[in-house]
Parts: sequence; C-alpha cells; structure tokens
Amino acid sequence: MRVVYLLLILMVLAAGCLKGGGGMDEKKTLEVGSVFHNGGYIPEKFTCDGEDINPPIFVGNIGKEVKSLAIIVDDPDAPAGTFTHWIAWNIPPRGEIPEAIPKEGIVESPLKIVQGVNDFGKVGYGGPCPPRGVHHYHFKVYALDTTLDLRPGATRKELERAMEGHVIQWGELVGLYERH
Repeated sequence: MRVVYLLLILMVLAAGCLKGGGGMDEKKTLEVGSVFHNGGYIPEKFTCDGEDINPPIFVGNIGKEVKSLAIIVDDPDAPAGTFTHWIAWNIPPRGEIPEAIPKEGIVESPLKIVQGVNDFGKVGYGGPCPPRGVHHYHFKVYALDTTLDLRPGATRKELERAMEGHVIQWGELVGLYERH
C-alpha cells in the first residue's frame, strides 16, 4: 500500500498538479536537490533520531538577477497542522547550502546566513521527528531580488511577509521520514 501511495504522489508531482510555493505565483524554476531523491527517505543522520543537522541542499538554475535565497522546511502531515522545521534567509545565491549549519541566529561560516525560530521554539534546523507514520518534509527554496531586513530569530510569518513581492524563482524537494 505504501508503494502505491508513493507512486501516486510522484505521478501527481511529475504532472505538475501540486503547487508548493507557499502561495507564491512565481514559476517553479529552481532545481533543488540533496543527498536523498525527491520523494525518497531522508537519511536518519538529518533527523531527531540521528545528528539532527540539516542535510546539504543543492540549488541549480539560479537566475543572474537573484540577490539572496531563503529556505522554509515544513511538515504538512503534523497532527496539529503544518509544522515548520527550519527557516533561513539572506543565503548567498550559490549552488549549495552545506550540511550542519550552526543553530545560531546569524551564521558567518560555512556561509553567511540568518535563521529564524522553528516550531520547536528554537533557532535553526530541527530535523524530522514524526510521532507516528510517514511524514512528508518540504524543503522549499526561494530566490529573491533583494536581501531581507529581518532580525535573527524571526518567525515564519515574518519571513513570508518580508518575502512578499521579492520572490522571482522557487523550487522544492520533498523527503519522507518515519520513526522506527
């Protein structure tokens, strides 16, 4: 049954029937990848059962006019509704967000990045940790025409408001995780 469900999800995604842009009308033109495939399982290392560090995120097809990237990672399958695992912005528009970004508001190395608070109530990445069943984790990357004047530790709503009118591209990677 799980295989049929996953195949159905992949077919819908391939057909372009799902929009993952969080209400953004821009074209899904960024290519987003990681160490797991779209629709594949996230390695335990990047979850609460492992090292609880962010996976590397590879971003391709970034336009020349892009000034910064922002990322939102969430789980729409959470029992109380969509659960935000990571928000970050003012990421340099290059091809990779490395793994294990420090869990600090402002990070200078391995790249400069500003992070907000997740729904665990902490700054930085909080890995998948579903209470039961398979959950879908959406890694959404937004290409912006500016950098954002937003304080470290801001909320997802504040980030989304600040991004309004500045998103020129976006892309998404969906990973799965189930605790054993």
